[in-house]
Amino acid sequence: MEIKRLEEQISSVSLPSDLKERLGASIERLKFASRFESYSKNLEEVSRYVDWVCALPWHKRTDDILDLDFAKKVLDKNHFGLSQIKERILEYLAVLNLQKKREIKGKLRAPILCFVGLVGTGKTTLAYSIAQAMGRKFTRIPFGGLGDPGFLRGRSKMISESEPGQVIKALKYAGTKNPVILLDEVDRVADENRSTIMGVLVELLDPEQNEKFIDYYLDYPFDLSEVLFIATANNTTNISTAVLDRLEPMQMPSYSDEEKITIGKNYILPKIMNTMGLTPGDLEIALSVWPKIVRPLGFDAGVRTLERNISTFCRKVAKKIVEGKKTKVLISEENLKEYLPTW
Repeated sequence: MEIKRLEEQISSVSLPSDLKERLGASIERLKFASRFESYSKNLEEVSRYVDWVCALPWHKRTDDILDLDFAKKVLDKNHFGLSQIKERILEYLAVLNLQKKREIKGKLRAPILCFVGLVGTGKTTLAYSIAQAMGRKFTRIPFGGLGDPGFLRGRSKMISESEPGQVIKALKYAGTKNPVILLDEVDRVADENRSTIMGVLVELLDPEQNEKFIDYYLDYPFDLSEVLFIATANNTTNISTAVLDRLEPMQMPSYSDEEKITIGKNYILPKIMNTMGLTPGDLEIALSVWPKIVRPLGFDAGVRTLERNISTFCRKVAKKIVEGKKTKVLISEENLKEYLPTW
């Protein structure tokens, strides 16, 4: 019964012809093995492999949104400033648009952007915005503390702990062969296997090699040339020269207090209020209070502290409204300590 299910599963999915033949041969061997006691183990291995192969987007892709006005609106809505980075993204979309309109054949090699900056400067959210602007699926692979290249490359079916690597898992999760995949914090891999992991990254990012990327579990090349890879790093010191050569580093700025006030008022506050169910009629913040919200304990380059502070007083406001103690809260210098305690 299970063998029949596997045969139907294989026949119902569009797969490369030679891979389909390989799976067919595995099924035939499985039928032969059904006469022996080891059948259940073989069945489990083959079934798991077939499930993975058939779940991958060998031919599925999303259509790119190549409207520059739409992309600019998305980027401006989600991010303050960053004009140089936004312009680079729009340039790439413009080339894709022109290529499609003039029916130019051949794949356009996507720039592999690497956003470099301190924590809280918006590297990860910018990558998500790019996916949103292009209408692509988005998925993330964390590199912080990564010490095993098998995490990326997968582990062979010949060993007991076999499984696909994170790249293949990301493609399955996205469900398309042209998602945006964020390689997050590529500078923070563990020292002991840094050179090996950087070697995998080179193959992953090199347009001459990633058309036939081999995951050890699949043991079959998968075309990654349509994936838009985006990397982030706190700095480039720990990234190998070979990897850096394939990246386009872009420095994320450290925000001034004035910029943080603008970001807090126009971006973070409306987003957090909406998430918590608050409306503009529930909360108002006096202009003179913003400098103290931005820098209560000292300077940081990003907006993480600012996000935490805004979340803190939004929660307190929500509690007062639910308890019926307030219908609207005005946060001023006089009552700021009540909503934003100092530690």
